Amino acid sequence: MRVLPRLFALFACLVLAAGCANVPEESQPVAVPQQELGQPVNPDVPQPAKDLDALTVVRDFVRASAQPISNNAAARMYLDDGAGKAWAPGKVITIIDDVFATVPATGADTTANPNEVNVVLRGTGLGTLREDGAFISLRTPVELKLLVRRQSDGQWRITNPPPNLVMPYSDFTANYVRVQAFFFAQDSNTVVPDLRYVAGKPQTGLAGRVVGLLLAGPSTSLVGAVRNLLPEDANTEGNVTTAPDGALVVPLTGVADETADVRRLIAAQIVLSLQSVTTNRVRLLSDGAPLVDGHEDWVPSDLPSYTALASPSADQPGLVTVNGRVRSLGDGSLISGPAGQGSGYQVASAAQSIDGRQLAIVEYADGRQRLRVGQFGKDAAPVDLAGATMTRPTWRPTATADGSGEVWTVVDGQTVVRALRTPDGSWVPQVVNADEILQVGPISVLRLSRDGARAAVVAGGQLLVASVVRAQDSVTLRAPRILQGGTLGGVVDVDWLSQDALVAATTMPSQPVVKIPIDGLRLDPFNISNLTLPVHAITAAPGRSIVVADDGGLWTASDVGEVWRPHPHSFGGNASPFYPG
Repeated sequence: MRVLPRLFALFACLVLAAGCANVPEESQPVAVPQQELGQPVNPDVPQPAKDLDALTVVRDFVRASAQPISNNAAARMYLDDGAGKAWAPGKVITIIDDVFATVPATGADTTANPNEVNVVLRGTGLGTLREDGAFISLRTPVELKLLVRRQSDGQWRITNPPPNLVMPYSDFTANYVRVQAFFFAQDSNTVVPDLRYVAGKPQTGLAGRVVGLLLAGPSTSLVGAVRNLLPEDANTEGNVTTAPDGALVVPLTGVADETADVRRLIAAQIVLSLQSVTTNRVRLLSDGAPLVDGHEDWVPSDLPSYTALASPSADQPGLVTVNGRVRSLGDGSLISGPAGQGSGYQVASAAQSIDGRQLAIVEYADGRQRLRVGQFGKDAAPVDLAGATMTRPTWRPTATADGSGEVWTVVDGQTVVRALRTPDGSWVPQVVNADEILQVGPISVLRLSRDGARAAVVAGGQLLVASVVRAQDSVTLRAPRILQGGTLGGVVDVDWLSQDALVAATTMPSQPVVKIPIDGLRLDPFNISNLTLPVHAITAAPGRSIVVADDGGLWTASDVGEVWRPHPHSFGGNASPFYPG
């Protein structure tokens, strides 16, 4: 498999330098109260246990590094006086697996001084947390070499702390909070979640840190794929505080000149982004006055739905392709029109638009595959696009009156194409720039998120997520991330469980079906009971049961841990189910 240089540039594997691993030098992911170097340590910071051996000092130092309060004061307690005052860790955090080793150095790295020990920490890096609070998944070996010296009081302390923070996964999740910072799709008022992590303590500043993420804009990978309605000069006038009546006060400046409609969208961004860290009413102010005239305090239920375009309606039960025809997942019947009745097409795969009104199909024709698009239940017009293979189509929604959107597919594993509807009702193909993804391997699956901002891709058997960046005359799949690389392989299908989570089918016997967030921080295997391996297809949608296809037919489950139940209409072993999108 070819190497993806741009991905490696993003991920920057750890290398040894100056006696320790050098993590990429950027800034802290979130602002936390800082303590001036050399000031007395907060007495509330726990002291290391007495008489720890050198290996335990290093282990406890790494775990304490996950506590960001007071300029990482807890970790500084494991450093000698000089290192404790001088240590200024960089701005990227490396997260490692909970299982790691601390061992004495050997060979040339040993020291003859009985009061010094070179300790080597070895572990597996799971990825890095960047300055913008976004996690980048990358499984890679991590090695730190730390010099530990016995102090005058007999205690061992580290003299050369690493240039950046390194912490185990469980300690990271115990001290950092995952939040959804919401922005808007490029051409609609559909909200798009941006997974970020902020320091969980002190609790009083948590909401302010979330607002700070919104003011700073989307994470690097989403730039160009979403809109931030907060203008660049927007800020807060003082801190985000709690009023005596319990309302959370967000005192904005720099937004007074925005239109009433934009201010309502700004309110939605802030209220939705804060809902994961507070249940308080949110009081939104602009230069001291209500941000939205006549509406000062907000709760999430005050907002209209900003995901209507990204969620299939309840009256769309989903479809399934089987034996060249399309059937309903709801009652098992053949759908109306040539795609279901078999009078016109031999269907290889298909995709229904989110509103259910249109159907895109890939058909077998003259020894090749060809794309057709048309109204559901009616004849579908051929698109000037064919190849030896084409991936199952996927719809990108738009806010147009007919809801036509775009239809995407991948031809021969190498050419990503989007078909656009013209004024006369025909569909014209245009090539999408997918160069970064194609360097990973040929593309076998591509599923656009139902908000249109991202694409989940299977390339070379690996699962990736990329942003859909649109310019005036082009579209690019940018900033691809391999999710759980080195752990998750043999991926054969993927779908969007929600806007920020995926489910995938793999050829791995131990985890044939998995759930994974779009940043790849964790991997949750589903129960394998009742499945006949291998699983070859999967579909999911918000609020729907997950449906998988194996050699025995279709199976459903609602979440990880559930035993798979037979679908009411199994259709046999060559069925491929799909929800709208």
